Amino acid sequence: MWERKKKSVWISLGAFISSSVAFASEAELHIPPLNTTYNLFGMSMQGTTLLGIGMLVAVLGMVFGLVEFLRIKRLPAHQSMLDVSHLIYETCKTYLFQQGKLLVILEAFIGACIFYYFSVLQSMETSRVLLILLWSVLGILGSFGVAWFGIRINTYANSRTAFASLKAKPYDVMAVPLQSGMSIGVLLICVELFMMMFILLFVPHESAGACFVGFAIGESLGASALRICGGIFTKIADIGSDLMKIVFNIKEDDARNPGVIADCTGDNAGDSVGPTADGFETYGVTGVALISFIVLATGMAMGADGKLAPIAGFQDIQAKLIVWIFVMRVLMIVTSIGSYWLNGAISRALFKNKDHFDFEAPLTSLVWLTSLVSIGVTYAVSYLLIRDMGDSLWWKLATIISCGTIAAAVIPEFTKIFTSSKSKHVAEIVAASREGGASLTVLSGLVAGNFSAFWKGMVMVGLMLIAYLTSSSGLDQFMVYPAVFAFGLVAFGFLGMGPVTIAVDSYGPVTDNAQSVFELSQIEHLPQISSEIEKNFGFKPNFERGKHFLEENDSAGNTFKATAKPVLIGTAVIGATTMIFSIILMLNLKLDLLDPRVLLGLITGGAVIYWFSGASMQAVTTGAYRAVEYIKQHIRLDSNEKASVKDSKEVVKICTQYAQAGMINIFGVIFCFTLAFAFFDPTFFASYLISIAVFGLYQAMFMANAGGAWDNAKKVVEVDLKEKGTPLHAATVVGDTVGDPFKDTSSVALNPIIKFTTLFGLLAVEIAVSQKEKAFFIGVLLFAVGLIFVARSFYGMRISRETVKEAAQSRKKREQIPSHAGV
Repeated sequence: MWERKKKSVWISLGAFISSSVAFASEAELHIPPLNTTYNLFGMSMQGTTLLGIGMLVAVLGMVFGLVEFLRIKRLPAHQSMLDVSHLIYETCKTYLFQQGKLLVILEAFIGACIFYYFSVLQSMETSRVLLILLWSVLGILGSFGVAWFGIRINTYANSRTAFASLKAKPYDVMAVPLQSGMSIGVLLICVELFMMMFILLFVPHESAGACFVGFAIGESLGASALRICGGIFTKIADIGSDLMKIVFNIKEDDARNPGVIADCTGDNAGDSVGPTADGFETYGVTGVALISFIVLATGMAMGADGKLAPIAGFQDIQAKLIVWIFVMRVLMIVTSIGSYWLNGAISRALFKNKDHFDFEAPLTSLVWLTSLVSIGVTYAVSYLLIRDMGDSLWWKLATIISCGTIAAAVIPEFTKIFTSSKSKHVAEIVAASREGGASLTVLSGLVAGNFSAFWKGMVMVGLMLIAYLTSSSGLDQFMVYPAVFAFGLVAFGFLGMGPVTIAVDSYGPVTDNAQSVFELSQIEHLPQISSEIEKNFGFKPNFERGKHFLEENDSAGNTFKATAKPVLIGTAVIGATTMIFSIILMLNLKLDLLDPRVLLGLITGGAVIYWFSGASMQAVTTGAYRAVEYIKQHIRLDSNEKASVKDSKEVVKICTQYAQAGMINIFGVIFCFTLAFAFFDPTFFASYLISIAVFGLYQAMFMANAGGAWDNAKKVVEVDLKEKGTPLHAATVVGDTVGDPFKDTSSVALNPIIKFTTLFGLLAVEIAVSQKEKAFFIGVLLFAVGLIFVARSFYGMRISRETVKEAAQSRKKREQIPSHAGV
């Protein structure tokens, strides 16, 4: 049975934080005084001063994001395009309001658990419990707020990009989406940093742990809901719109199709809202993990007697590492903006006046430039701030972080090998589709996805191995379990160039929407439009080349959306590793493969990952069926008029209904299973968490890259081969619709699901420990409730409730009706 102990269950390794060597609750996490003194360029400066300067830089970064926002808003666009983008934004607003209502309900569930744990189990005073709940709400509002900002700027940028394409020069078609992405990326990271540094500087040290707990849980909950719902919504709409190309042989964004507006809304709901909230949460939770580890595990050493003991001056060690981490985070904002400006100057010189260039080239150079500059800054800052802690510590920690930073550039390169429209794997899908139709399209995409998971897994293992080897000598004199800290720093390095990672990810929804805005505006069919544009905007439009550039740029957007996904999922898994070690060490577990509980936990984790993949795709499948059913009944192909706003809103309503129904089922299972498995057995639960992290990593990479390959194979047929409307095109459209929930629903949602499960699991363990006498029976009850939601995720979401026999009888009755009618 479990022995109840006052042990830390927050993102730590269960190390001691006081000379009495007593474990502390995560809400009692005491941030050390940060007024340690540094000698920088002959000047004496305290750590609090450096963090204060960091807050100012974060504010300036937010100003940068807002200035870029206003610059995009002031870019020219024809009124017909502005009207379409405004309609898209209005439907996005409706969707976000619905999501806000759902988040209130979910927060009520999690808030109840937080209140029970801290108030009842920990007997914490009400004011501190309310503080935790307040920061939980602020975490949700942070995720929700940056997601709203992302939608607003993207719906400005889509019409401006579409209009810029009419100049028949590709540079602006690339520059506007990238400018929009940088605005989102910089503002997102700066808001995150400002809030965390506010806690460090202005919240009393004895309450800082509570603030970080609430903030991390709120972020994780908000990101999970927005990612999952957005992923389901966007793919219902996308599939419903895409299938009309096959059914009626019409254009992808035909204005007569009432599903197109829903598709545009989904591009933002899934490809803007989800990644933005996800990035906000990932950056924050990783930071909280590192702070917690530093406070709880550094300054401790293992004595000869096998017991932990504090090192002399341990608070100074902790303070210096915390300040070091945040100064680097702040400077990464500066390096990202500086790299963006430098890369922009180079790109303008190379591409501004060209009639054609590779849209992927400026994005690739931006990623590599930022990565290399960030690595240089990492070594410089480490030398300046922590060189006096030990002759080798500064460069070892810088090297470990650089493993993650270089991974953020290398992994996208491996992603492009499997998903770029210029890759051999995508060419293989097109070749297979030409002769074998949709069947070989699907099989070739599965091959690409499987190979990509292998190679990217090897890259991650290699870089983590370097981090481990670097940490294995010298770091143990400053902390316990330095290898786990090293893995946390690798995750931090992944996010070191966070603004640029978010920027290239946000590039995709703008390029996708720009195509739709062009078609829905029907600008090329407006009377005397060429002379109007020439008179009002000073150039003669080229509609054909504009459409071509938009389609080609969308292919680049698809590729770079795919490159950001493994970076985020890799961070989730590496970060989750640190949290899982908390539980293992907290409960003194020995995960022996000869122990049946370990094997059962590993198998259960894999089962849950595959259930989640199926449940999220089932919601997409059923929702898409209903959307297609409605669109086929209401599309008016005998007219050149646009689909009515009423019909378009009905499709949006269908997408929202099934997205939220799917999300409720998924949340019910994750919530109940996390508590249930924690109540069953600690060894089983820790093994389960390891399993969902590992299974989730490879499932996500496989699905994301298979989907990306299918998507760009379709683009190759449409843009490079110009074979729209052919059997080859129909085959690749089928592949794309299969890949849609792969890449934009199931795979991307695994990231927040892993982190939320692990993070909430830490609280679940403490709750379970407190109920040791009846833990098993409570676990059985929660497991049974979870299975009800599992059943609902399929049986409650089915397209048809007829059995095969009943369907056959119905078909026979329908076939008999004409003969009887003719008698």
